[in-house]
Amino acid sequence: MPPRRRTPVAEGHAALTACRDSGWAADRRTTATAVRYTLEELATVAPGRTVEVRVPPHGAVQCIEGPVHTRGTPPNVIETDAATWLRLAVGELVWDDALAAARVRASGQRAHLDGLLPLTSLRLEG
Repeated sequence: MPPRRRTPVAEGHAALTACRDSGWAADRRTTATAVRYTLEELATVAPGRTVEVRVPPHGAVQCIEGPVHTRGTPPNVIETDAATWLRLAVGELVWDDALAAARVRASGQRAHLDGLLPLTSLRLEG
């Protein structure tokens, strides 16, 4: 079952557009809204609890079907900064390039988002 959406779609989309229009340097509140919106979108298209994607300090989500983690540090963790995450989510940055540039930290056998990014549901015009 997909997670409950906490960020209204229109608000999240507007924040994501504002972040892109600012060169991924929007104010903290706008950035936080865009990050939470895109993380919720990831969890919607890839529900599960196998991989934890963290974008501190704005949010984290568990996604991708497979073995469920319930206690302690998850075995599959992906962590990155807000600008990198947003660029990955909309397809401005490619997963392998982000890994090679050390913009993403991924630990665990299942800690990858190959085939899930960009999130095609996040169509940004212009």
